[in-house]
Parts: sequence; C-alpha cells; structure tokens
Amino acid sequence: MTQQRQELYLYLIDQLLSCPNGQEPEVLDAQAELLDAGLVQTMVQVATIMAHEDNQDAAKFLIHVARQLAIQLGLYPQVSS
Repeated sequence: MTQQRQELYLYLIDQLLSCPNGQEPEVLDAQAELLDAGLVQTMVQVATIMAHEDNQDAAKFLIHVARQLAIQLGLYPQVSS
C-alpha cells in the first residue's frame, strides 16, 4: 500500500466521520475506487486508535462500516448454521 493511497483512505475515513448521518453510502460511492481490503484494514486500525483514545462512538461506527464493507467485498467469513 502506497503512502498516497493510505492518505486517501484516511481522508475518506475523515469524510465518513464528519458526514451527516445517513449519507455514508453516498460518501463511499463517490470514492468507489478506494473500496478494497486496504480501506477495511485502515478503518479497523483507525477505530482501534479511537477506542484507545476513549472515542468509543466513532470507533464503533468505523468497525460497523468496515464490517459492512468487508461483507460487500466478500472479505468477511460467512458462518453457516
């Protein structure tokens, strides 16, 4: 992962955190070329940092979005019952 791509991921994460509630799909759709495993990994890393900084709400939000994105990208393991 290049430094430039990492910066684009962080910018997208910042946009997600600051957009009005419910507009997250539009923010993600506008940056569709960044929707990959690297973004999911970066979201989890940022969420971990936020959790350690006592920003639980933002951390939970990012984990939720990362999980949904991972499912859409086929990266999330499906458990059969």
